[in-house]
Amino acid sequence: MIRLFFSVSLFLFGLINIAQAEDKMTLLLDWFVNPDHGPIIIAKEKGYFKEQGLDVEVVAPADPSMPPKLVAAGKADLAVDYQPQLHMQVHQGIPLVRVGTLVATPLNCLLTIKDGAIKTPADLKGKKVGFSVAGVEEALLKTILNKYGVKLSDVELVNVNFSLSPSLMSKQVDAVIGAFRNFELNQMEIEGVEGKCFYLEEEGVPPYDELIYVANSKTLDKDKISRFLSATEKATQFIINNPDESWKIFSGTAKELQDELNTKAWKDTISRFALRPAGLDASRYFRFEKFLKDNGLINEIFPVEKIAIDVGAK
Repeated sequence: MIRLFFSVSLFLFGLINIAQAEDKMTLLLDWFVNPDHGPIIIAKEKGYFKEQGLDVEVVAPADPSMPPKLVAAGKADLAVDYQPQLHMQVHQGIPLVRVGTLVATPLNCLLTIKDGAIKTPADLKGKKVGFSVAGVEEALLKTILNKYGVKLSDVELVNVNFSLSPSLMSKQVDAVIGAFRNFELNQMEIEGVEGKCFYLEEEGVPPYDELIYVANSKTLDKDKISRFLSATEKATQFIINNPDESWKIFSGTAKELQDELNTKAWKDTISRFALRPAGLDASRYFRFEKFLKDNGLINEIFPVEKIAIDVGAK
């Protein structure tokens, strides 16, 4: 009886130690949960974070502009951010650095109505173009227009906030920049209006990572972040190998995900997840720094390590 009690006590003590060994992390998303966040949700649901000794709290923000600021202020460990915005944030003196990649290709595109008057970006001269984020998106649009001999001053820019596809379908504008090809394009199709994307990376804009993980550059914990990235890498492999099963797991976490738009977006996003979330293409960050400098958005080109690092993976 004493031996049994001793064995049970050891077992319970071991369970307590395992629970205590889990390091807490807070991850702030860039928006409400959607298929772009697939590897994060799958890693949590499949227990991959726990395998890495992590207890990860995933938080959707009330204000999408706040997550990077909260990480910079030490209020969270990681935030999902955008590579183009990160460059600007670092140049503004905000202590952030890219530590991993979530979506490794641009999702942004110049979106028009397929059967409308805009056949090529050249047709946008004298037309209205909607946008949601000033600065970087104007530089992206300027690059595309220049390729077709159109100046940015030749178009009328209209701030449509985040009402991108509705403003296009209602003909408030003739095109929008900042639309995601895996969402707005599908949203239009569902509404019975076929859209056409002009892909930035095919129109003169240097390729970039759409969604990245950023940490506070002064206080980041490389060990915890490495374990986090290992878990999301395993989740990405599971998604690629089991797209249907992973969709059931993902969509099963919230009723609002179980609709036609998210189903279509899931299929269109899978191939864009970073297979090596910890891996860093330094030249990609240098090229985008140069792009921003050439477009007058920054005054100097920072060393890549000030913007993005590879923390490795456990």
